[in-house]
Amino acid sequence: MTAEPWVSVDDIALHLGVAKDSVYRWIERKGLPAHKMGRLWKFKVSEVDEWVRQGGAAPDADRDEEEHG
Repeated sequence: MTAEPWVSVDDIALHLGVAKDSVYRWIERKGLPAHKMGRLWKFKVSEVDEWVRQGGAAPDADRDEEEHG
């Protein structure tokens, strides 16, 4: 069995269909599963997909109002 590869911020943003800025914000504010390797963030797509399924990317009412209010 082949190990799941690590992917970059660019790859995960493309996979999720969001901007790279959203990925960095979700790491900081929402606990997006990411692993720091030197200066780079790396991801396992399966971990990110599970985080999304569990509601990790769901909007926060307070934060949305703060950003759009």
